[in-house]
Amino acid sequence: MPIGSHFDYIIIGNGLAGLQLALKMASDTFFYDKQIALIDPSEKNINDKTWSFWETEPSQWNYLPEKTWKRANIIAFEKTLDLNLSPYTYKSIKAIDFYNYAKQQLKSHNNIHFIIDEVVSLSENGTLTINTKKNSFSANHVFDSRIPESFYQDSKSIKINQHFKGIIIKTERDVFDVDTFTMMDYRLKDGKQTTFTYVLPFSKNEALVEFTYFTENTVDESVYDIYLKKYIKGYLKIENYKVIASETGNIPMTTFLFDRYNTKNITKIGTGGGWVKPSSGYSFKHTEQKVAKIITNIKANKRPSHHLFKKKYKFYDKVFLKVLKDENHKGEWIFKQFYAKNDIETMFRFLDEESNFLEELKIMFSLFSWSFIKAFFKTL
Repeated sequence: MPIGSHFDYIIIGNGLAGLQLALKMASDTFFYDKQIALIDPSEKNINDKTWSFWETEPSQWNYLPEKTWKRANIIAFEKTLDLNLSPYTYKSIKAIDFYNYAKQQLKSHNNIHFIIDEVVSLSENGTLTINTKKNSFSANHVFDSRIPESFYQDSKSIKINQHFKGIIIKTERDVFDVDTFTMMDYRLKDGKQTTFTYVLPFSKNEALVEFTYFTENTVDESVYDIYLKKYIKGYLKIENYKVIASETGNIPMTTFLFDRYNTKNITKIGTGGGWVKPSSGYSFKHTEQKVAKIITNIKANKRPSHHLFKKKYKFYDKVFLKVLKDENHKGEWIFKQFYAKNDIETMFRFLDEESNFLEELKIMFSLFSWSFIKAFFKTL
């Protein structure tokens, strides 16, 4: 690619957001005559994460999930909630499968270009210039997935880390119920913090077991290992197993205003754009929604980031995060109330930011407590 190449759109980062955006552009005739570049230092040829999400049918992702489930449970010492997810299906996709699918689809389009390079600077002085380690490019618009440096220096916003380690284990005997996954098991705790175990059974003798924290602090990897071993032995009652894969992660659940970095010619996307749902850490379907809105805005000749966020959900998320920050041990109670007192459709519509006011009112009443009243007024 020669120095000084110009593109209509440049996407910085070939992660979930960048690739979903490129796929949506590639499927729309509006963009057929537009030159689009994706810049990333990685070729995205390793399985670096797993995305799980719920959705109704039909879906463009039907051929990608490694496994799907129609039932889930939430486990606490005193009660187990068995959840029928219908009309939703819970799905799990390996990152490598998504990367391979996206690259295969996009490489068949002559107007889409993959550039393996690292962006070192982005300037908006008259001409939108993108400098990489090897080259320099210009563009009409840039979609930038990098997290702003100011996020790491910021001390005013609420920041809860959803940090975890997951291992895929293979057992000698059949032990897992393949029809039901464990969304949250609160029986094993690290002190009074909000911690839980998440189990996705891929077959009768293979499953992802993940120990997760919703806390301000993080821990050493050895701490996850201790709790994973305790859970597998003490709660799954498994003595002999092999670890065939592992992954760690840290998803920001925050009130940081990522969208204030959007300009007329630069749109922040993905985690760097605040697309991760602050109260849950889910991103796959939220990314799909944000991408669809961006495409609609571009075709209507509006700024791509126009009305990308709904203010009321930002407020709900902020109240939730305020409770988790001030009274972290309340996490278990919050999620049990969520799912015990509301039907699945109401919960998922709320978390997908598609709920109506009556559904939101019902959820508020289910969480009515002094903790939420205090957080509500502090947020106001």
